[in-house]
Amino acid sequence: MFVGITNTPRDYAWGSTGEISALLGLPASGRTEAELWLGAHEGSPSRVVGTDETLIDIVGGRLPFLLKVLAAGSPLSLQAHPTMEQAAAGFARENALGIPLDAPDRNYRDAFHKPELIYALSEKFEALCGFRSAAGFRSILDGLGLTVDLLTDDSSLRTVFEWLISRGPGVDALIDAVIAVPDNGSAELATAKQLARDYPGDPGIVISLMLHRVTLERGEVLYLPAGNIHAYLRGVGIELMSSSDNVLRGGLTPKHIDVPELLSVLDFTPVGVPYLAAEHPSPTVEVFRPDVPDFVLAVIDSEGTYDLTGPAIALCTEGDLEVVGSGGAYNLSQGDAVYISADEGRVSFEGLGTVFLATTGNERPLP
Repeated sequence: MFVGITNTPRDYAWGSTGEISALLGLPASGRTEAELWLGAHEGSPSRVVGTDETLIDIVGGRLPFLLKVLAAGSPLSLQAHPTMEQAAAGFARENALGIPLDAPDRNYRDAFHKPELIYALSEKFEALCGFRSAAGFRSILDGLGLTVDLLTDDSSLRTVFEWLISRGPGVDALIDAVIAVPDNGSAELATAKQLARDYPGDPGIVISLMLHRVTLERGEVLYLPAGNIHAYLRGVGIELMSSSDNVLRGGLTPKHIDVPELLSVLDFTPVGVPYLAAEHPSPTVEVFRPDVPDFVLAVIDSEGTYDLTGPAIALCTEGDLEVVGSGGAYNLSQGDAVYISADEGRVSFEGLGTVFLATTGNERPLP
């Protein structure tokens, strides 16, 4: 079964103007466009083209993944996402407390985890992600002529983070000291100064120095598992995640921040930049496969095949292609999206263009 789907971009304040419309070949809306959701999440379910139905009506409930087009014109909040166990417990706890699902102080809007990946579509996609080692953070501070007495070894990262986010004694002075450092050409300091302009006095200004500052080139991918603190800064990308809207924020936002709950889900283990390498089952197909079964992203360049082991959503970002399955076919042009049921089996893409295929990760595709 092939079902054409569409949606309206969400107008979060950090979005950009016109970049999602341009990517999809649509007239400029003139509004802020932050995220286009393609999936069956209740927060913004896709609509079936030409009807009043949503994709939830078609699939009869939840899909395991949610595909988004994301356009960041300014930094998103520092954030992390829970594990499945943390999400289930937090959702049940807040339900028992009678907190409405749409309450601004609600942490858990569903019972699911939210690992995610981001594929850079713009030539440069800027982000913060994952804790540096204590030595790495100290090196950044040394370059700015600053010290943090609480910082010793890697085991102190949690203590330093908690001190910063809780605005402990000396934090405001440290923020001011960072802002006062003359420009030195480093991306880390430039980012901290930009964050200070957007969110004056926010502890996230200094927290950003604890994290890896990443510039993705077009086609590169980051994978952010549960517990990884991150913030997208600027750029357009394809985001694919488990179908959840659970976000624990840690700064750079006017929205609700629950420090104890955030600390309970954060993983303070230092990590490298979490790039996700592509598999290449054929010359025209790239596959990005994280360590969860919820989702896989396949990128098809004009011609290619993929064997479905679950439902899928395909989005065409350029050109014109036909996708053919075992029981039907669908024509895709720039900006078109289609839901594909699992019983279509092997799907073939024919034509000239680019398609992003989101599906489940139960099994490796055949070449």
